[in-house]
Amino acid sequence: MARPSRSEQITSRSDLPACEENIVHLDAVVAARRDLPGARDLTGMTEIFSALADPTRLRIVAALASTELCVCDLAATVGLSQSAVSHQLRVLRDRGLVRSRKEGRRAYYRLDDDHVSTLYRQAFDHAQHRDEVTV
Repeated sequence: MARPSRSEQITSRSDLPACEENIVHLDAVVAARRDLPGARDLTGMTEIFSALADPTRLRIVAALASTELCVCDLAATVGLSQSAVSHQLRVLRDRGLVRSRKEGRRAYYRLDDDHVSTLYRQAFDHAQHRDEVTV
């Protein structure tokens, strides 16, 4: 007997939510399509989420969510070399997630704006909420 295809495996599972009738609700589809982001916005959002998907970069964002830090302080905070932190900061800066200011020879980094702080805090709150629900 041949192994069932992936689609057969999925459709044969009764525990997965599915429509009992294959009816398209045209008004809902039109409204959902109208609200879909354009290609340019999707690309920008994908770049943001991909930058935040890296645990090291996310730890840097977490550190910067509370205060402005120089590379030396960030390295000590996240437990990496200054070189590794600088590399990750370049990615975050290129994605518009952090900005820097110079004070003499030292560069201080902070989150770019309240949007980044809100995005981080919302993701953190949601992760904690999911942990509470699954416990």
